[in-house]
Amino acid sequence: MSVLAAIAVLAILILVHEFGHFIAARSQGIYVNRFSLGFGPVIWKYQGSQTEYAIRAFPLGGFVGFPDDDPDSEIPPNDPNLLRNRPILDRAIVISAGVIANLIFAYLVLALQLGIVGVPESFQYQPGVIVKPVNEQSVAYQAGIREGDIILAINGQELPANKNSTSLLTKEIQNNPNQPISLKLQHQNQELSLKLTPKLGADGKGVVGIELGPNGKAVYRRPQNTGEIFSLAANRFQQLFVGTLQGFGQLVTNFGQTVGQVSGPVNIVKIGAKLAADNSANLLSFAAIISINLAVINILPLPALDGGQLAFLVIEGLLGKPLPTKIQEGVMQTGLVLILGLGIFLIVKETTELTSQLEWVQKLLQ
Repeated sequence: MSVLAAIAVLAILILVHEFGHFIAARSQGIYVNRFSLGFGPVIWKYQGSQTEYAIRAFPLGGFVGFPDDDPDSEIPPNDPNLLRNRPILDRAIVISAGVIANLIFAYLVLALQLGIVGVPESFQYQPGVIVKPVNEQSVAYQAGIREGDIILAINGQELPANKNSTSLLTKEIQNNPNQPISLKLQHQNQELSLKLTPKLGADGKGVVGIELGPNGKAVYRRPQNTGEIFSLAANRFQQLFVGTLQGFGQLVTNFGQTVGQVSGPVNIVKIGAKLAADNSANLLSFAAIISINLAVINILPLPALDGGQLAFLVIEGLLGKPLPTKIQEGVMQTGLVLILGLGIFLIVKETTELTSQLEWVQKLLQ
């Protein structure tokens, strides 16, 4: 059920994005002849007065169709309510509306979460540190550490139930490059002991390739009033939005080091399913984060994305006329092929990794 919940969240985010385009067009009197959730064969459709609404077999996608590109449309090509015949500003509003809708939706989801779950007030610590290997090649993973394990002690030193436990663990690892260290950890419901040897990092300190997190749970209180909810939601939204922009900036500036961390739909669904399994309320945070990421990705000036179409409008505004249709179609088709190719690559890659992880789990159970 958690996997279905994660897929449902992604489908809703795509629906919100396309609904933004749809509302921006219809509110300006611009013709829209198709509104589709998903791609592939149609499994349900309804013909409205102007628009055909459809749900297709593969829900991770969607589109809003305009009669401008429909050769069977009976609307005269010079009709002022066709999208291509509208002023640049009108078209820019329609194109950017999907991104705006995702950002507004993310903010409202954060406000909803604060209203339902409450406001974080404190953190109730438990002994140990929760860890996650950065990849399967890391020292930690090779030694047997898995995501969600809790390190309880290092070299005989217990990790206390307070905020200092992560810094104690980090310091002990960094101070022992190329020296074996012993760990006591909790894997699921079992306590295990293992040894590993931190590698010498570029800064001369020991590294084992794990991400650290405090062990415990947050304590929440009821919000004082509606104003506090929207204020805290705005702060949280700003943090997530700025953090997303910084993440994409690092992806560009350190492409060789960060390209391996790019996630596709399989990994995204996997993350969402894990969050839903841990706590269903986490799906709200997941929805907000993915919605912001979807907005930022779509506004990038890349072919086949909203940002690419906005770039064409900027060029049209500077030149005083649009680029030739053949050039625009060629650029968009090339971009679409590249994006689809990247999507297929990520799906195959992540499905293979997921299969290998399942095989590892099965071996443990034998």
